[in-house]
Amino acid sequence: MSRVLVTVFFRLRIRGRDNVSPDESYVAVARHRSYWDILVVAAALGVRNRIHFIARKGLMKAVPFVQPIIRAYSTVIDRENFGLGDFRKMLDAVRRERLVFIFPEGTTRRRVDAKGGAVYFASAAGKRILPINIQAVGPYPPKYPFRFPRITVSIGKPIDPSELEVEADAKRSDKLRDMSEALMARVDSA
Repeated sequence: MSRVLVTVFFRLRIRGRDNVSPDESYVAVARHRSYWDILVVAAALGVRNRIHFIARKGLMKAVPFVQPIIRAYSTVIDRENFGLGDFRKMLDAVRRERLVFIFPEGTTRRRVDAKGGAVYFASAAGKRILPINIQAVGPYPPKYPFRFPRITVSIGKPIDPSELEVEADAKRSDKLRDMSEALMARVDSA
């Protein structure tokens, strides 16, 4: 359903879908500019690639009528009070699901640094990272009622987390931050 909606309204074009192997598991990442990103990514990756999202708890309150969909297609975490239980839920989801999607910035607000979770969990689960670049020509998020952009989704070649390695002597938190910055540069160039 999202594929039809997104294709019609956003005149969706997809590049690099052949970079997604049906025999491999991934942690997919993209910049988060709009709540439309979720439908755009789902449509771009296709029906055969069931995506499992990591969602923040606040969405359950913000959009109550979509709670059943959020529960069916995501692991819900408390981003503001992230604790051991949330950590375990995320690690379990990344290990269990074939295609887990994380927005490293964790918000649609501009100029927010990417967190290290996507790199950390991909590495811990032994999965490669799939960089996805959502490019919009026109107002994005859309301006209602009838101003929708043309969107091209570029799916890059999978990245092994070790390819993002930075200075070996850095503290773990600094290392994850730097690796996340390197990852987002790969997303932007996908």
